[in-house]
Amino acid sequence: MNADNLTGLIGYLKQDQWESCFEEVLGEHLGPALEAADISFEELGDILGQGAAMSLWGCAFEDFLGQNWDNENFVEVYLKRRGWKEGPRKSAYMRGLKEAVMSLYEVSQIVPGQSMMVRDLLRGGDPVLVHERSATQSLKPWERIAARLVPEDGKMVLAGSLLAYSQQACEDLAENLRDVLKRKRGQAEFPKIKTDVLRDLAPVFTLTWLFRTMENMVSASEPPVLFNSDGEDLVFHDVCFPLSKGTTQKSIAEVLNTIPCLQHAGRMIWNWTRQAGDHAPEAHSKAGDSKAQFLSTTLDDGGLVLGNLELKGRQLRLQVNSETRSEQGTALLRNALGSLIGSPLTQIMTAEQAIEEQRTSGRGDVREDEIPLEEEAEILAAVLEQHYRRVLDEVVPGLGHVTPRQAVTTAAGKKKVATWLKQIEGTTAGLGREGAGASFSFDWMWEELGIKGLRK
Repeated sequence: MNADNLTGLIGYLKQDQWESCFEEVLGEHLGPALEAADISFEELGDILGQGAAMSLWGCAFEDFLGQNWDNENFVEVYLKRRGWKEGPRKSAYMRGLKEAVMSLYEVSQIVPGQSMMVRDLLRGGDPVLVHERSATQSLKPWERIAARLVPEDGKMVLAGSLLAYSQQACEDLAENLRDVLKRKRGQAEFPKIKTDVLRDLAPVFTLTWLFRTMENMVSASEPPVLFNSDGEDLVFHDVCFPLSKGTTQKSIAEVLNTIPCLQHAGRMIWNWTRQAGDHAPEAHSKAGDSKAQFLSTTLDDGGLVLGNLELKGRQLRLQVNSETRSEQGTALLRNALGSLIGSPLTQIMTAEQAIEEQRTSGRGDVREDEIPLEEEAEILAAVLEQHYRRVLDEVVPGLGHVTPRQAVTTAAGKKKVATWLKQIEGTTAGLGREGAGASFSFDWMWEELGIKGLRK
């Protein structure tokens, strides 16, 4: 049942008595976020898209349907006066929608275009089979949605408005719910909430989703500010020194091997390093910038890699990621090698240029459809299985820096592994062309780790 089946009910909102009541509910759901962004509801549609804006409107409308105003309920008043136009089936759906409560659900066992299982993360209980066409076409296993479940013709269906919750949004929701309910943070991901309490919390779902979505949009529109580990602007310098006439690679290598801050890293390759604790020219001067990202490479002995050197042909090539390091590295090599090298030629590339070059390189003229879909699915499945069989015995930081096999030896670890597997399944569902990843099943991982019972 969708909004088209509620046309009469929505139209009845034009009654003065109910229009002002609904505006009050809509303000509870959207007002704080719109005020914070200094925009109107109409502008929200331009920013998020009309589909998202109407889903938010629908969340407020569905909440409004369950409320009483001066001991009157909008749905019951409408059906009393116009119910003869709707018929028993639509009337029953409207009453079901009136009683429905917004909650957060985790989806699984998706049959595109038909059904899925959903588990209530706030009220608990066993997963419920939901018959749904449109949402099952786009949802991935273990995704989370804020929605209402409504009985219809003996089945459970989704109400018309739902919000797809990212992991960040879920974390925000858990924190917001604890604040509203004055609950302390426990081991559980979400606080347990009874239905009668949850009924009054519908605006929390809408506002949490909207604030997170708008914040992510702002972050996406502002590229990260990139620095190296010394807090210097990330600008890649490729400095090429020509070898002087009569100079051999061997004579250059002999000198380089005597410089303490150069570590041999391969045939005619050296790392230029600085040991931990040594003076840095500018240590994280941009650390207060929330958009700042610091890039660095550290060796096993704790040494920080400042750049790389390579002898190739008649050139000695120095690669560093800042202007300061370019100047320091050039001075280091000039002092050590003197007349063995000539004046360098330097090429400079900003981080943005490097990212764009990486994005556009390697495309060539290869056509996506040159590999048959079935063959691509087989290749992808083989690669995934080989990779994840190896991962079972590798340390995973998100599991407390132990392997999955080690993690499942404790009850808490089993829960962490279950969450980790769900994230993997959700991510893998988007790999390859449509349908190419569909044949790969993670069933064997759940069974091999002995936690199949947690896959619900």
